[in-house]
Amino acid sequence: MPPTPRTFSRVKVSLRGAARLKSGHVWVYRSDIVSADGVAPGSVVSVTDQRGKMLGTALYSSSSQIAIRMISRETTSREAVAEFPALLRQRIAEAIAYREAILREGSAHDTNAYRLVFSEADFLPGLIVDRYNDILSVQFLTQAMDAQREIVASELVQRLSPASIIERVDPRVRELESLPPRASGLLQGEKTATTFTMNGVHFRYDALEGQKTGAFLDQRENYAAAAQYAHGEALDVFCYQGGFALHLAPRCSQVTGVDSSRPALEVAEQNAGLNQTLLAGKEIEWIEANAFDLLKDYASANRRYDTIVLDPPAFAKTKRDLDSAMRGYKELNLRALKMLRPGGILVTCSCSYHVSQADFLEMLGKAAIDSHRSLRMIEVRGQAKDHPILLNVPETGYLKCVIAAVN
Repeated sequence: MPPTPRTFSRVKVSLRGAARLKSGHVWVYRSDIVSADGVAPGSVVSVTDQRGKMLGTALYSSSSQIAIRMISRETTSREAVAEFPALLRQRIAEAIAYREAILREGSAHDTNAYRLVFSEADFLPGLIVDRYNDILSVQFLTQAMDAQREIVASELVQRLSPASIIERVDPRVRELESLPPRASGLLQGEKTATTFTMNGVHFRYDALEGQKTGAFLDQRENYAAAAQYAHGEALDVFCYQGGFALHLAPRCSQVTGVDSSRPALEVAEQNAGLNQTLLAGKEIEWIEANAFDLLKDYASANRRYDTIVLDPPAFAKTKRDLDSAMRGYKELNLRALKMLRPGGILVTCSCSYHVSQADFLEMLGKAAIDSHRSLRMIEVRGQAKDHPILLNVPETGYLKCVIAAVN
C-alpha cells in the first residue's frame, strides 16, 4: 500500500494537458506530464502549467496512463496534503446526501440498492461504493484511494452503519496501478450475502460473487421504464441475473431470459423465487445459450415476440474495438427487429463508453432499414441518476438505452 504522502509535491503539465484541464476535464495523461520528479505514488499534488501557473490540486499515479486526476481547481498550498483526509470525508458525506435527495421519492421498501460514490462524478476519483441493502461494496481503483481505505471505511461506518463492507478487487486495475495483489474480502463486519430491492423487485446478493460490484445498478431506472411499455411474449437477451426479465414479468404473458452464464441463470432463478407474489404464479423460462446463435436460430425458425430486450456486455472496451462492436450491435438489433411483431417493443442497450449515443442511434437506424421495419422512438435513456454524469468529463456517461416501438 502506498504511504500517505507527507511532502508537498508539484507536477508540471504540458500545454495540451493544461488545455485539457482548462476545458473542464479532470484527467491528464502521462504523455502530457512535463515533470514529476520525486513525486511519491498516490500523492496529493499541486498542478501547474509549463510557466508555473497553478491549475489546482490532483491525485497522482506513478503507474497509470492517467497520471493526474484533479480533485480541486483551487490554488493549493502545503496544507493540501494534510487536508486531503478531511476533504475525502466531506465528499463522501456529500455523495451520500445526493443519493438521499434523488431517492427521496421512493422508500426503503421500494429501492435500497444504488451507487453511493461514483468516482470522478462525485469528485472522488478512483473510489466506487455501491449499497445493497445493509451491505456496502467498495472498489479502490487508484494508488491514492488505496492508501485511504481505512478513512473511507470508517466514514462509511460512521454515516451508514452497514452490516458489512466488502472490497471488490479488480486484479487488472491493481496491476496497472502497481499495487500489490489483493483478494476481494471483508473490510468490516462478517455478513457477505443479503437480499436487496430495486423498484419493488427483490434480488439475492452475494458480495463476493458476480460481475462488477454485484448487480447492474446503473440500469435500475431503465428496468422500470421498460416495464411501462412491455407486453405479450417477452425475450430478455443477456439477462444476467434477471434484472429486466423480473421487471417485465408482471406486465407480460410470458418471459424468457437468455444468458451464456449458467451461474448467472441460477441466481436469476433464485431471484424469481423471491418474487412469487409479484409474479403472481408466472414462471420465467431461463435458457443458457450464446445470444448471437440463439437469435439466429429463433429468427430462422420464425419465432416472434412482442417485447425484446438487448442488454449485452461492453463490445467496445477500447477505440480499436469500435468497428467490430458496431457490427455486433447491428447484428443483434437486426435479428431482434425481424423477430418483433407489429406494435412490438424493442429495448436495446449499450454500456460501451466508446460507442456514442449518436453512433448507437445511427446503427439502430441502419438495422431498421435492413430489417424493413420502422421504429418509433419512445425514450432515449442513460444511466440511473445515482450514476451522475459530469458535463465536461464524457467518460462518466457511458450507458445508452433506447425504447422503441416497431411497426
